[in-house]
Amino acid sequence: MSDGCAREAEASAPRVGNAALFGGLVLLTVAIVVLDMKTGEGLRLVPLLVVVPALVSVFGTIRQTVGVAAWIMSVAVVSRLVSGGTFWDLASGVGFTVLACGLGVGSCSLRIRHATEIARLRTAAGALQRQILRPLPVLTGQVVAHGVYTPIEEDRLVGGDIYEVVESPYGTRVIIGDVQGKGIAAIGAGFAALGAFREAAIREPMLTGVADALEDAVVRHNTFSAQTGETERFVTALILGFDGGTQVQVVNCGHLPPRLLHEGTAAVVPLRHTSVPLGMAELSSEARVAEEFHLPVGATLLAFTDGVTEARDGDGVFYPLDTRLGRWAGNGPRELLDALHRDLVAFTGGVRRDDIAVLALRGAPVGSRRSVTSGGGARRSAQAFS
Repeated sequence: MSDGCAREAEASAPRVGNAALFGGLVLLTVAIVVLDMKTGEGLRLVPLLVVVPALVSVFGTIRQTVGVAAWIMSVAVVSRLVSGGTFWDLASGVGFTVLACGLGVGSCSLRIRHATEIARLRTAAGALQRQILRPLPVLTGQVVAHGVYTPIEEDRLVGGDIYEVVESPYGTRVIIGDVQGKGIAAIGAGFAALGAFREAAIREPMLTGVADALEDAVVRHNTFSAQTGETERFVTALILGFDGGTQVQVVNCGHLPPRLLHEGTAAVVPLRHTSVPLGMAELSSEARVAEEFHLPVGATLLAFTDGVTEARDGDGVFYPLDTRLGRWAGNGPRELLDALHRDLVAFTGGVRRDDIAVLALRGAPVGSRRSVTSGGGARRSAQAFS
């Protein structure tokens, strides 16, 4: 069964078993009838049972609600016949009971329909994110990129985490980013930046040129969003350039710095220049700067979004990423990501409040490396975009 079908089935699944529900219903009915007999004609308690179908409609299935409603109607009719009274007393009592039970069944049907529609929307949002983002791992001539991407599929919390790996005539360009805010609109801003990166990574010879193209794309998206009444958003991003050597270029647009894992140790990559997020360049007088850092052979570069560092346990404590990374610094990229993901799930108890995107990057094996000056398809693609 697919994830979407599973969520729809979960939306209409019973939260209480039939045995517990109807066993409790029988006990409640017996208790009400006994109390009704003791209070006599002065205080009738059996009519209070009409609220039971409404209560069951909150957590039960349609079948359960119909079964409870049928039971309550039977008890109400028998009670009226036993207690006597005029025809109109009997008709009005039975009519009110039928109406109340019908409302309970109708409410249950509407609740399940609404829950099913929400499950479909959440599934569609997550599927859309997964389809537009590239499946991992990715092998290029300069880098091997493994990753973990787990979007949150709750409509009010869905985020706009993005990543991409593009092989260009100038090496492999990598981006990982996070859109400010939550909701479906955040996905739109993320996709605007992602589309611009895919073009600019092939077209622009300088990494700062790629960042400028992304800035323009986010500004255009915000202009359109403002015209349609949506909130303007910014995007934090880490843009990396690999040329096949041991030096990596980076432009940091307000994003979390990556971690370098090598020879059993994990450390924050010391970046001297961190510019404003994409979409906010007009607020800064400084141009974006590309800087370099050393990536030793066999080392793993870990880039991630704040869904990792801002994950919390039941007491509200943030996830201690740097402390935990030291445990897995000797692992390969895939084993590192698996261990990190399992630890995050255990730390948070499976409760997530944001998307999680993590990339583990390592230089490509020597036999698969290609020179960035060789005139392959990437250069022809760059000429086409130009």
